[in-house]
Formats: sequence, structure tokens, C-alpha cells
Amino acid sequence: MKIAVGCDHAGFVLKDAVVGFLRSRGIDVADKGVFSAEKADYPDQALAVAGAVASGEADAGVLMCGTGIGASIAANKVKGVRAGTCNDPEAARLGKTHNNLNVLCMGGRVIKPDEAGAILSAWLDSEFEGGRHLVRINKIAAAEASDLSGRVVIFNHPLVQHKIGIIRDKNTSVKEFRELVQEIAGLMVYEVTRNLPLTDAVVETPVASAAVRSISGKKLAVVPVLRAGLGMVDGILQLIPNAKVGHIGLYRDPATLAPVEYYCKLPPDIGERDIFILDPMLATGGSAAAAISLVKQRGGRKVSLLCLIAAPEGIKKVRESHPDVEIFAAALDDRLNDHGYIVPGLGDAGDRLFGTK
Repeated sequence: MKIAVGCDHAGFVLKDAVVGFLRSRGIDVADKGVFSAEKADYPDQALAVAGAVASGEADAGVLMCGTGIGASIAANKVKGVRAGTCNDPEAARLGKTHNNLNVLCMGGRVIKPDEAGAILSAWLDSEFEGGRHLVRINKIAAAEASDLSGRVVIFNHPLVQHKIGIIRDKNTSVKEFRELVQEIAGLMVYEVTRNLPLTDAVVETPVASAAVRSISGKKLAVVPVLRAGLGMVDGILQLIPNAKVGHIGLYRDPATLAPVEYYCKLPPDIGERDIFILDPMLATGGSAAAAISLVKQRGGRKVSLLCLIAAPEGIKKVRESHPDVEIFAAALDDRLNDHGYIVPGLGDAGDRLFGTK
């Protein structure tokens, strides 16, 4: 394990104790300074440590300033960092189990150097509990990914997360993969259609009259991006069978790498419908953004994007191009690799759906 450590002048003495303690536990320490008690600005070291954690250079970070608060504020400006001020062991334990802190901040003017070991131990020896806490962490990640410019919904229902885990497994068969993609898409419909308008009605049960509510004739359209988007269609149509289905085909120009349309067929009344564009892997976001543009050019107005797994880069691209579009994803992953694949992802969704390579 590698931990990046940094401080300002007020945390300098405490930093020496922290570095010594971490090394006594066999932890590799990346010391980002400062290296003297001369006055220094805490944002400099805080951003250096946070950047090391966000980039993967370090597994976690420890920061110290006068109270720990300033360092925490600065570190949290770096996307992917969850920094918190913990000046006692219980706060450090809960910071890990509930908030999955990856940067621990402490106050050099609040605690004594010989108290740092207990705080660090409580943090290092605790495990993130997940569950309801993961729901909250993912909401923070979604807000970061969208730059707060629009609604991004990350699904945290246990059934969805369980099935996502199975389709990530490279040993999952084509048959099972295909079935699970349909099931996940069907489960996502519950949140995607949450705001459909309802009307009041009365029906006769075998016992008496009952006041009920029904969907008020809202028109819907499902538009998969070929070819991988086809795998999500049937799961959605099982719950909203009256939705019209359009299709969009795009390929990437080998010279410009820009998405190029080769097929687009939409319901003629597309402007009157709520439109769900299906694109299982939101990686760079280029194809999804292009598909949304095609739908809008043909009169579509209320558009949502549904994907199985999204990368922050893809969400950012769609939000920049179409800030009005809601994004629904079953999982939000870490990043893209050098080849544009989502990490950890699940590979090429189209190949896994159709058994091709």
C-alpha cells in the first residue's frame, strides 16, 4: 500500500509522527512536503496529495494543517477524492466505514503527535461497509461526473448491482449475458418512468368499486444505438409494450474518429414522445451525444439516455453537448483506459451480446 502525505507549516510536526507511524506498519509513503516549519499555503500540499490519490499514484492520502479543515476543503476540489477531517479515532473509523474516506485530514493544532497513531489505525483497519452508504457515495460521484449541470441517476438497487457483477465476469456465457442485460434494462425502467403522468379512474373489483390510477396515455419511444443497444430493448418492452421502437446506426470514421450516421429510423411522431436512447456502454460519450443530436434534429424534445455502465468522461461529454438530457446508468466506473475502454467495465458489450470478437 502507498499513501501520499502532505502538510502546511501548522501540520509539520504532526506530519513527522504520521510518516514514522505509517512506515512502522510497512506502508510506502510518498511525502509531498512541506519539509520545514516555514509558512506555507495548505492548498498546495492538499492538491498535490489529492492529485496523487485521484491519479492512482497513491492508494490513499493523509493531510495535516492547523485544524484539518482547510486541507479537507482543498482536497475535495479534486474529482474522485473523499477527504474528511478526523481528529479522533471514532471519526476516522466512521469516515472509512460510512464515507469510504480516501484522504484523512488531521489538525496539527488540535491533536498531539502521539495521538496520530490511534487515529490512523482506526482508519486503516476499518473497511467500507457499502450497502446504503454506497448509494450515497455514488450520488456524490454522479454529481462530480455531471459537474452539477444536470440529473444523473446511478442505480444502487441490490438486484441491479448483483446482476451487473455477473455480466462483468468474463466467464459469463453469451446466453446468460444476454438475459441479464434484458433483466437489468427492465429493472431500470422503474426509475426511468417514475415521473410519467397518471390519471384517476374507477374499476370494479370482485368485491366493490376501487379508485385506481393509470398512466395517462403518455407516448414513449425506445431508440437503441446499434448494435449493442438492441440487447436492452426487450427488457424494456416487457414493461412498456406499447412504446414505439426506432433505431440509430453509427460508426466511427477511421480518419477523424468522429461518429458517422449510417442508419436512422424513428417513429414519425417522435416529437410527441418521451424518448429513451439505449447505449449500454457510455465510454467517451461521442456516439451517445451524436445519437441524441440525431433524435433532436428529427424533432425529438424529451430525451433520456440509458446505459449499463458509464465512465465519468462519457457523462461529461453528454452533459456538455446536451445538458437537458437525463442520464441513467446501472453503474458508474472509474475511468477510460488508453484504448477508450471503460475500466473496470465489462469489455465490448456488442461482442458479448452476440458472441463475436
